[in-house]
Amino acid sequence: MGNLGATEIILIIVAILILFGGKKIPELMRGVGQGMREFQNAKNNVKSEIEKSMNEKPQEKSTDTK
Repeated sequence: MGNLGATEIILIIVAILILFGGKKIPELMRGVGQGMREFQNAKNNVKSEIEKSMNEKPQEKSTDTK
């Protein structure tokens, strides 16, 4: 993405203010935060399931034949 200087960051902030308005930005950021939190929770759940399955002992095969 490259290095962003102070001027570029200010221009991005001004563009966001123009597009969304000052009242919509907190709602937008709240939605972004909730999305990131849900993603982190899902990632942690998948990780714990993988670790849980790796720590389980393999089931022994039954040699009972009749």
